[in-house]
Amino acid sequence: MEYTDLLNELKSLTANTDVFAVAREVNELKQRFEDAFLEWERKEQIAQLEAAEKGEEHEGADLRSLRKAFNEEYNAFKDRLKVQSDVRNAQENEHLQQKKVLIERLRKTIQEEENIGAALAVFKEIQESWKTVGDIPRNKREEIQKEYSKLLEQFFYNLKIYRELKDHDLKRNLQLKEDVIQRLKELQNNDSVKETEQVLKSLQNEWEDIGPVVNEEWERLKTEYWSAIRSIYERVHAYYDERRNTLQENLNKKKELLLQTEQFLVGMSELNSAKDWDQHTAGLLEIQEQWRKVGFGPKKENEEIYRAFRTLCDQFFTAKKAFYATVNEGYKELAELKKKLIDKAEAIKDSTDWKQTSEELIRLQKEWKKIGNAGQKLEQRLWTSFRAACDHFFNAKQNHLAGQEKAFEGNLEAKRNLISEIESFAPSGNKSADLASLKEFSARFSTIGMVPMKEKESIFKAYKDALDKQYAAIKLDASEKEKILFEARIETLSASADPSKAYAREKAEIRQQIDKLRSEMLQLENNLGFFARSKGADALRKEVEGKIQAAGNRIEALKRKLKLIPNE
Repeated sequence: MEYTDLLNELKSLTANTDVFAVAREVNELKQRFEDAFLEWERKEQIAQLEAAEKGEEHEGADLRSLRKAFNEEYNAFKDRLKVQSDVRNAQENEHLQQKKVLIERLRKTIQEEENIGAALAVFKEIQESWKTVGDIPRNKREEIQKEYSKLLEQFFYNLKIYRELKDHDLKRNLQLKEDVIQRLKELQNNDSVKETEQVLKSLQNEWEDIGPVVNEEWERLKTEYWSAIRSIYERVHAYYDERRNTLQENLNKKKELLLQTEQFLVGMSELNSAKDWDQHTAGLLEIQEQWRKVGFGPKKENEEIYRAFRTLCDQFFTAKKAFYATVNEGYKELAELKKKLIDKAEAIKDSTDWKQTSEELIRLQKEWKKIGNAGQKLEQRLWTSFRAACDHFFNAKQNHLAGQEKAFEGNLEAKRNLISEIESFAPSGNKSADLASLKEFSARFSTIGMVPMKEKESIFKAYKDALDKQYAAIKLDASEKEKILFEARIETLSASADPSKAYAREKAEIRQQIDKLRSEMLQLENNLGFFARSKGADALRKEVEGKIQAAGNRIEALKRKLKLIPNE
């Protein structure tokens, strides 16, 4: 997994004996681990809440022990780094003193030694010792090296050593310095800033350790050398400047997301339904996803803003958990009522009193709907049990009726003939007489017995289409036509294969229209509060009030339709 890989990568880095070479990578790895751990905490938090909503226990992987192991490894490395830093600082100061002693010895040799051979021997001894002395403090390096280089030049030029040796060394030093310059130029094309810094330090040390060159070439070499050095440092500095800018941009993005989160949670106390909480949860998860995509910010500020962001998220999910704890108590009461209905359905599912048992099961189904939803955790399981008992009876009933199919062939033929009669009916123009004729058709259709099961839907549809066409052809005013057509529709539904089911579907559609109109009325009433008292606003107010009145009238008309449906 990702977290174990990060720990293994940390162990691989900390195994390096050169802690300074891997220090920056270790720190970056620490930040990656903390961000990965944050992502794990976020996912765990969501998984726990989802499990809580379902009434289940969430048993996810626990990464806290892994985090502890990571921090222990990291802290041990930081301790090693501090110890080695202290040791290095002490060593560099000691090396500084050693080089100062060598400088004073070289200065004394230049000033006092007249024997060229002896002076050369002392010089070589000093030069060899100088090379073996390790690094000195960075802030003293240039000063010491300049002083040493200056004395070297004095030594070579003031003591007038043998020209042949001098020329040889100067030419060799020229080649070595030109080689360093060439490698510096090549280093400018290196894409790795970290590697560039390491190689640059090595090449600078190598340059300083090389002796003098002929005076005629020194200015040229020095110019090329420092030009290459400045070019590399400019690129390195540009890299870190860009990195700092990126970190600051990321911090600014996180500040914006933090502000969005604060504003997002302002109305949290007004959330009073699962739908509201789900919508707000989706919004907060989207903010968290955006946060995860934002890169690192400056270390100190990044940790502070993360703590603030996590606190806000915790506040939201704690409140959500408390809300669902209250809701689940209400669900338990509804679940008990539905269990009682299941017991009743189970008790009669094997009955062969097809009519009475069908009516009782339909009544239980209506009661089931009135009880309402028992919650995501229990509703589907309860419904499956209840539906199984109902299906058991109705499947048995269907199988029983299937045996009567052949006896229904005559009824099928009679209904087909009646449909043909309806289709060929020509209205006389006498509205009352024509309506009576159409009702008589409906009565005759209802008295005809059952037809084969496979023909029920198609024969009823043909009957309904024919009758609807004839009713539509009769000239009626709008309100009268609506009432008569609806009554005709109910009569038509009474002749369907399953009238109770058809009635229930018709009621549901009407109630849905009423709910929609009520919602529109509520919105219009809310809008009235925004109109100021002015001439233009009054006109708009009257228009809205007219719409509210129209919606109210429509609701009353729909309620009257409900009363026309049997068993309402």
